[in-house]
Amino acid sequence: MSRTSSRALIALTFILIAGGLLVLNLGGYLQAVEGLALRPLGALQAWLSQRVAAVQTLLASPADLAALAAENQRLQAEVARLEREVIGLREQAAEAEVLAALLGYARTRPENRHLAARVIGQDISPFLRSVWIDQGSDRGLQQGMPVVTERGLVGRLAEVYATVSRVQLVTDPQSVVNVQLQSSRADGVLQAQLNGELWVDMIDQSASVTPGELVLTSGLGGAFPSDIPVGQVVTVRKRDFEIFQQAVIQPSADLENLLIVLVITNYQPLGVPGATP
Repeated sequence: MSRTSSRALIALTFILIAGGLLVLNLGGYLQAVEGLALRPLGALQAWLSQRVAAVQTLLASPADLAALAAENQRLQAEVARLEREVIGLREQAAEAEVLAALLGYARTRPENRHLAARVIGQDISPFLRSVWIDQGSDRGLQQGMPVVTERGLVGRLAEVYATVSRVQLVTDPQSVVNVQLQSSRADGVLQAQLNGELWVDMIDQSASVTPGELVLTSGLGGAFPSDIPVGQVVTVRKRDFEIFQQAVIQPSADLENLLIVLVITNYQPLGVPGATP
C-alpha cells in the first residue's frame, strides 16, 4: 500500500469516528462521558481562577491600602471639624442664653445702666478669689463699680485698666458687703471665710432668721446699691451667750461658672479710691 493510500485511509477513519461521535452526541449517548471528562477540567479551571484572583488582589493591595488610609485621614479630619463646629455652636447657644437672661434682668432695673463684659480669666492664688473681664477704663469703668449677673451679686471692680478689669468676688476673704435679710429685716455683714463659706455676721440676737431666707444688699456704707440678691440662708448659728447670731448662706450667683457679667456703670461707690462722686 502506498503512502498516499495510507493517509487517505487514516483521514477517512477520523472522519468516520468524528461522524459517529457526532451522531452519538446528537442522540444524547455521550453526555455521561462528557460529564466525566469535564469534571476534572472544571475543578482545574476553578482552582486556576482562584489563584489568578488572589494574585490580582495581592498586586492591588498596596494601592487599596493607601487609598483607604487617605480616606480614613479625610474622614477623621471631617469629624474633627464637625466636632469643633458643634462645640462652637454650643458655646454660642450658651452665651445667647446668658445674654438673654442678663438683658431681662437689666430691663427690670431701668434706673441702672449696665455694661456686659465677658469673663476671660480667674486668679489662681488661694488668697484671692477674683475674675478678669474684657472691659476697662476705655469703656468708662471705674474701681468699685458693682458687678452682677441676672441671679445676683458677683462682687465689685478691684482693679481697672484700659481694656481689662479684675472683679473681686464676694467669696474673697477681703470682701465685705452690708446686707439685709429680707423676711426678718435684720441687718448684717457678709464676709467670706478662708474655706470659701459665706457668713452673715453681726445679726441681732432678737431677729428670727430661718433657713431659705433671702439675703439682699442693704445699701449701707454706699459700697453697693440696695436690694441686689446676694444669697439664701442655709444654716443659722445662734448662742444665748453671744451678742450676735450668724448665718451661713449660699450665693445666688453661680460664681464658679461665670461666663458674662454686668457692670453697673452709673453707680458711684463711696469710700473707694479712684471712684468719682
